[in-house]
Amino acid sequence: MSRSVKKLPVWTDHDTPGTRWCKRQVSKAVRRYTGDVKNGKWYRKLFCSWNICDYRFFKTRQQAISEWETSQWLRSRLLTQAEVINDWEKIFRRK
Repeated sequence: MSRSVKKLPVWTDHDTPGTRWCKRQVSKAVRRYTGDVKNGKWYRKLFCSWNICDYRFFKTRQQAISEWETSQWLRSRLLTQAEVINDWEKIFRRK
């Protein structure tokens, strides 16, 4: 099993269909531009890069544990602390 982990416990919205749609819109805008693109990085001025990946969530392991301790919703789902930690590692820590 691989031991590689993320440097920061972060989750982004790169996997959502909306992100794929935004990337497609960027490609269309660049291809349909009638002017001359001066250098390789100039395409960034045609479309705002913040529209591609808007959301970035940080959550530490301690925050996940304290959220489990205070949340009635997680306890009503009958999740144990080990399951909550495993979910946190799957979403925020593992690559």
